[in-house]
Amino acid sequence: MDRIVACNNGDSDLYVPFCFRDRRIGWLKPDFASLLVGFGSVFVRDTSGGVALHDALNDFATRSEAVASVLRQLHKDGRVRWLHGEQYPVSLSWGTPPIMCIDRACAPYFGVRAWGVHLNGFVRKGADLYMWIARRAPDKPSYPGLLDNMVAGGQPIGLGSRENLIKECAEEADIAPHLAQKARCVGSVSYCQETGDGLKPDVMFCFDLELAEDFIPRNTDGEVAGFRLLPIEQVFEKVANTTEFKPNSALVIIDFFVRHGVVDADNTPAYCDIVANLRR
Repeated sequence: MDRIVACNNGDSDLYVPFCFRDRRIGWLKPDFASLLVGFGSVFVRDTSGGVALHDALNDFATRSEAVASVLRQLHKDGRVRWLHGEQYPVSLSWGTPPIMCIDRACAPYFGVRAWGVHLNGFVRKGADLYMWIARRAPDKPSYPGLLDNMVAGGQPIGLGSRENLIKECAEEADIAPHLAQKARCVGSVSYCQETGDGLKPDVMFCFDLELAEDFIPRNTDGEVAGFRLLPIEQVFEKVANTTEFKPNSALVIIDFFVRHGVVDADNTPAYCDIVANLRR
């Protein structure tokens, strides 16, 4: 529960709405909202006291480029820490047409929902269960050096979740497409986390992939420092008793524990709370 609470420390009462055509699509820190309305051809104050996209921005491409130009200026002014370069969709919900796209690093500034894919790579040795654990590279801009799922990545615009998973599998663990295709989509976890930049109301699509004992992952994009195959009991101890894992990756692993009976109702007094709060 400590891991789940740590990912759900966001309080929308401290933010103002970010809207599109009278629908809230995100949350803004009040001081960041004040910055945005300084770009009056792109952002305006609305009746809720929040900020809305200007009505003159009447299509996806126009909205995306207008917002990108503002973010480039705010980055130049030192008000946005960095730009990632990968574009995320901004949508009312998964599967609906995107309103615009936004630089991945800037999604928390706007408190817009982002999606991602996480893969639990596991191995069975007789009756024993093992899990492949990655360690993030020390030069990663977020959570450097922490433990992570075998494969994980944000969901860029223009790709389906499985397409994205196959891409990330190749980049992060050298898993061939025909093998990555065997991964089972087993659900999602969701949370709303406070960061220094803003809110992250994120959804992670969870995949399980059972691997042969002789499979050895190899990172190809430099984002992973190394992999270890650990008994599931050791993974449990690290998740339960340390903060060595990237926070949202710990939630994906807890979901695996529940589904595979590592955590069950008889040995876990907080079982019902854990299950319910993995999907806020």
